[in-house]
Amino acid sequence: LQDDRAFFPQYDAVLLMRAGVDATPLQKLAGSIDAATMIAMNGEVELDGRSFAETARRFVARRGLDSAAAAASAAADSSPRDAARPGFVARLFAPDFARLAGQHLLLVFGSLIAAIAIGVPLGIAAWRWPGSAGLLLGAVAVLQTVPSLALLAFLIALLGVIGVVPALIALFLYALLPIVRNAHAGLHGVPRDMGQAALSLGMTWRQTRAFVQLPLAAPTVLAGIKTAAVINVGTATMAAFIGAGGFGERIVAGLAINDRSVMLAGALPAAALALLVQFAFDAAERWARWGRGVNRS
Repeated sequence: LQDDRAFFPQYDAVLLMRAGVDATPLQKLAGSIDAATMIAMNGEVELDGRSFAETARRFVARRGLDSAAAAASAAADSSPRDAARPGFVARLFAPDFARLAGQHLLLVFGSLIAAIAIGVPLGIAAWRWPGSAGLLLGAVAVLQTVPSLALLAFLIALLGVIGVVPALIALFLYALLPIVRNAHAGLHGVPRDMGQAALSLGMTWRQTRAFVQLPLAAPTVLAGIKTAAVINVGTATMAAFIGAGGFGERIVAGLAINDRSVMLAGALPAAALALLVQFAFDAAERWARWGRGVNRS
């Protein structure tokens, strides 16, 4: 449609790349893509099902800027049109699957380990000094209420970088609440006479916490860690918006081109990973409860 009232701002493509990338090949494209050409290429991707790479090769070949691209484009044109549409299984297990899975696992478990290292001591402190419980639990609860995109934007402005680092910090902050709260609740639920009995047998306060109270609170603590891990699996998909990778990268790409199969190719692995994490922690929680029953007997 023609914007005869100039309601929308002028759309100009801007190159954004890492420092050190050779931009010489891209300079050949300067001034060569007008609005009609961009609309046509968007149509090839969104309507005809072509990939970004194939559409770019065809454009470069038509302009005669690259002989290799011209040969690839000619070969693509000679093949059936349906060949340009990969099936859902092929998209799901595309060559980038292992890379995205590794990035997603790094985001989830890297932030989870940091949250356990900080959150469990905070929960112990809230239990050990009841006067601080309201402040500590309130602070981590406030962090949980901040929208993920707003928190990511704040961290990018604060740190001055995008990518994995702000994503890990954001996921770490989101994982604190269930871990701190469950560590505090688990220790608070241990009968006081258990600790007094351990002290009467000659244990120190530190030994009582390490060998009596924490093992008894372990199932509740594990439940909090499980909740944090499952939350992080889903929240980690938002990290793709700031270039941190993971399965959210496919979701973002699918949203950009309105391709449901691409979005599902990112959403389904993330959902499957959340279920696997849930089952793994359920098994660990059952083991902890069984071990507690053995200790009591």
